[in-house]
Amino acid sequence: MNEPDIAALLNKVEVHFNQNLPFVVYSKPNAKKVIGVFQNDDTLHQVENFTDKGFAFVSFDSNEMILIPYYQSQILMADFAVFSSDDKSSTFDETDSDEAKSNYINLVQKGIDAIQTGDFGKVVLSRKESFSVPKFELISAFQKLLQSYPTAFSYCFFHPKVGLWLGAFSEQLIRVKNKNLHTMAVAGTQVYQENETAVWESKEKAEQQFVTDFITESLHDYVKETKISEPYTMKAGNLIHLKTDIEAALNEPSNLKEVIKILHPTPAVCGFPKENAKVFIMNNEGYDREFYSGFLGELNHDFEKNENSIDLYVNLRCMKVENETVNLFVGCGITKDSIPENEWTETVNKSKTIKKILY
Repeated sequence: MNEPDIAALLNKVEVHFNQNLPFVVYSKPNAKKVIGVFQNDDTLHQVENFTDKGFAFVSFDSNEMILIPYYQSQILMADFAVFSSDDKSSTFDETDSDEAKSNYINLVQKGIDAIQTGDFGKVVLSRKESFSVPKFELISAFQKLLQSYPTAFSYCFFHPKVGLWLGAFSEQLIRVKNKNLHTMAVAGTQVYQENETAVWESKEKAEQQFVTDFITESLHDYVKETKISEPYTMKAGNLIHLKTDIEAALNEPSNLKEVIKILHPTPAVCGFPKENAKVFIMNNEGYDREFYSGFLGELNHDFEKNENSIDLYVNLRCMKVENETVNLFVGCGITKDSIPENEWTETVNKSKTIKKILY
């Protein structure tokens, strides 16, 4: 396989983007490689079933299941490099509008009211923040993404019939190799404080337990030998989350499509019970999440090791770039103990983690 340096790989990204051809370039958590998958034409391929081989990009509602096929793409890899940066301070307006704040607080309160009336136990409510970024520089933004989040899954995905998306996050939906399945339950958010031990409140612990219980109970009929870790603190950029690792043996590889259908969307991005929470989201958020809180990653092929495996991540800290407008997506898990003002503050903190790559 051709092994260019990182500059040559990023140049390929720029050329493909200017030619309006689909591609994805990404780096896995703590990886030594940056991988590029460059489709040969602009055909819009869909995941027909989960035996397809390639890179999948799936929407929150699963109505869009885009595939960049392995057999119709050029694969390039390069060693991860530390990029030079002028580290400019942010020049954009950090002040969020009173209307946006009021709308989100009202949405959260509506979610709490629905929980108290028994509609569901948890719901994840999000908002879209749009702002202008004149002369958006794709390569610079992706370099900053890699530089800022080396322990995350960082990516840039483009298809002329889908759009340009970038993101960085650590939440894995599922990894499967040789019938060994690994997933995780992640919930709760705090701003990282150096040299301080995180203290998780009952609301955050309950939210995380919702996710763990949902995953283990839903997978019960499809796996065996389940192992569940104790909850622990995970750092992601300038934020920390509460995380539990879940491992199991898949009963039959043919069950994989059903397992992914069960897991997505998880309570970490939707709520519990899932269908009730999803209906509430669709009826009340007031915008289309598109691929935010969907999932993406390697489907039936490890591009670096050239092995058969599945490695999918939840598309959380992400943005969609349309011309000179950036659409940023952030959300919070809402339980009966949520405080609307605090949830607003959490979304503001989350937005800052991804905004920093733009300036």
